Amino acid sequence: MGEPNKEATRSTGASESQQLRRFWRESGRSGRGRLLRFVHGMIYLRWQYTYVGVALADRKLPRLLRPLSWLARWLFFRTRESNAWLKRHWAERYHGKVVRTDSAERLVTLDHPIEIRATEKVVPYSRARDIVLREPSRIVVLECACRAARESPCLPLDVCLFIGEPFASQIAAYHPAKARFISQDEAVRILREERDRGHVHHVFFKDALLGRFYAICNCCSCCCGAMEAYRYGTSMLAPSGYVAELSEHRCTSCGRCIVACPFGAIQRVDGRVSIVRNRCMGCGVCECVCSAGALRLRETEGSLEPLAI
Repeated sequence: MGEPNKEATRSTGASESQQLRRFWRESGRSGRGRLLRFVHGMIYLRWQYTYVGVALADRKLPRLLRPLSWLARWLFFRTRESNAWLKRHWAERYHGKVVRTDSAERLVTLDHPIEIRATEKVVPYSRARDIVLREPSRIVVLECACRAARESPCLPLDVCLFIGEPFASQIAAYHPAKARFISQDEAVRILREERDRGHVHHVFFKDALLGRFYAICNCCSCCCGAMEAYRYGTSMLAPSGYVAELSEHRCTSCGRCIVACPFGAIQRVDGRVSIVRNRCMGCGVCECVCSAGALRLRETEGSLEPLAI
């Protein structure tokens, strides 16, 4: 990962010390445990590739750090009780919500600050669920740490969008070789291109990052650490608030949606396409690949609500 340089710092409009002070001031609004969250947040932002690599047991980690990953897994996953506790603890403090492309586009095209206290009906966690955007037009695209950790990653790598301050400037300064500021139009282009590749938009929240939304990741099921964790029982991804609905009279049973669904929510039963509702996250990938127009998303009733901006 790249180290800060003077040119990158100038492009952010603030020195690294100024950024640290701003992050510290912002973290003061988050209540008790301020220092711990501040340190945790700075480690995540500055050493993100190592942070994610340890979580994924990345083979590309320096040899000196590999024992740390193995030790963490031995400490926290050796018993059923510790495994279950860690999964709950992790998901409460670091999680994402699936969003449709139109919702993601609204987040990257805002022209004014917003402050939304999302309820558990939208983001079903007790911590880290607010949307507070300062300077929302400040957007940085970063090479995906999950993809970078894989032996044969999906391309392109630069698909993770950090939105607003203080996060955008810090990412740009800490990773000048892998991050760059982009326009809102380019952010929309990235979202649409990732949608067309069959990837899922996740709006991410983290307790250590001021307890709020900070990034949109465009995730593939083969590389994404959050989707991998979800498959293994860590419920760190919340559904979009929509569910796929099939019009059987339009369906040609081509099977493209079965292959494309990143959550395995579409199957063939007795020769016919069928949706497994309790697996559907409402990402909209199936809707995009269905040339017959047999699939569409509808808002769920009595369940999670969509993230509306």
